[in-house]
Amino acid sequence: MTPNLQVSLGRLQLRNPVMVAAGTFGYGVEYRDLVDLSQLGAIVTKSLTLTPRMGNPPPRVAETPAGMLNAIGLQNDGVDAFVVETLPRLRAYETPIIASVAGESVEEYVRVAAKLSRAEGVAALELNLSCPNQAHGGMEFGVSPELTAQVVAAVRQATPLPLIAKLTPNVGDIVPVAQAAVEAGAEVLCLINTVLGVAVDVRERRFRLATKVGGLSGPAIKPIAQYHLWRVHQALPEVPLVGVGGISSAEDALEYILLGAHAVQIGTANYVQPTLTLEVIEGIQRYLVDHGIDSLEAIRGVVQ
Repeated sequence: MTPNLQVSLGRLQLRNPVMVAAGTFGYGVEYRDLVDLSQLGAIVTKSLTLTPRMGNPPPRVAETPAGMLNAIGLQNDGVDAFVVETLPRLRAYETPIIASVAGESVEEYVRVAAKLSRAEGVAALELNLSCPNQAHGGMEFGVSPELTAQVVAAVRQATPLPLIAKLTPNVGDIVPVAQAAVEAGAEVLCLINTVLGVAVDVRERRFRLATKVGGLSGPAIKPIAQYHLWRVHQALPEVPLVGVGGISSAEDALEYILLGAHAVQIGTANYVQPTLTLEVIEGIQRYLVDHGIDSLEAIRGVVQ
């Protein structure tokens, strides 16, 4: 028996549930000599902005126990360069391309989304709601149900593509934000983005990052991510969820699926083991075979 690894994220169909997370796999083409991109469930690009961004000044990455802290600052070539230069190369792999959309204003999200929606080969959009909203003093869009709904609703009107909202954990209660995103038009929720943190150099007596504050990722945040995903699955059981945070093995990925995830994204671990995505796909298939299970649907959300 060969298990069926196909999954549906609303209108988005994937050959298997394993994707790469935005910002951890470049645009995708950077890994083509190490990973057979045609085997992935989907490729999520680094977050794209309206104009090119150089990102934050260094140092902007710091290793932490069981993870890393980063403040890259959304460095990217801009949406126009992506559409003209990178997207044609990605289309050759016949793997769904999910473009991550970022912005400092609702208008920027809408303009980026509109450009991507007109481009051939983009399968879906993922809204990076952890961006600082300059109109509200740099507060993340995703910490407020109202701001989240505003962005999602505006982008929903600007695109016919499947829409994924990637939620930030830097809130008191993530469920109202998740509900607001779905009510505004998000078809899929991705949980979670990085957790705010700092790192200190005791020898230099300064912060390890030039921006002081960064986003924590890696195995250290897996229990946090799973907690938020489990709570949202309990509140919104019919909404497809993508689990991300600290996955470094097939077992980690299966934990998310058992908690209710339809699919998963691998992020920080790509830096440690570039071929991990393929190993996780194989590991999930092996688990299903070993337990006589014919599809992921049979085990999704069984841990209540």
